[in-house]
Amino acid sequence: MGQESRQEESLAMVEADEVERTEVSRVGRENQVYSKHTGARIVAGCICVSKDRRHVLMISSSANRNRWIFPKGGVEVDEPDYKVAARRETWEEAGCIGNIVASLGVIEDMRPPKEWNSDIASFTNSNEEVISHPPRSEFHFYEMEVTELPDRYPECGKRDRKWFNYQEAKEQLLLAKRPELLAALDRSSVLKDI
Repeated sequence: MGQESRQEESLAMVEADEVERTEVSRVGRENQVYSKHTGARIVAGCICVSKDRRHVLMISSSANRNRWIFPKGGVEVDEPDYKVAARRETWEEAGCIGNIVASLGVIEDMRPPKEWNSDIASFTNSNEEVISHPPRSEFHFYEMEVTELPDRYPECGKRDRKWFNYQEAKEQLLLAKRPELLAALDRSSVLKDI
């Protein structure tokens, strides 16, 4: 059996009922995993698609509720693989249950580290390109087909969630200056020409 077949088989086994529906989110970075090669924080998340692939589920940013992003967060040392972390973060932040149907690969976050500029507003409000340097984070994204959206989930009081078509999601990510999240969206199977 080839590498691709094993990966597809492995993804097929990650079913919706395999997420622990906790009542609170994990917090803190003391148990998070960092790349031994670049020092980048390892982050996992999901692009949550509707069954008809016409929409993706986005969540409001914890830093700014007017900015829309995808559920993602740090992989922790007790998690056996990145899919487990992606599923946990998707539950905690978006209250989304579903089946992981594809790996979207690794995407490096090339935004400058926050400590490089104490005036983050100048970066956020600028029209300049993102500069090159070692990655801030290494994202491992998965595509999740949504099967359930419970009303109560760990961050339901902190974040909003909303369905967007591809063009709307792209506009939100450009507005939020999140090219790494846009790269994950572009790798997903969401319909791009509707």
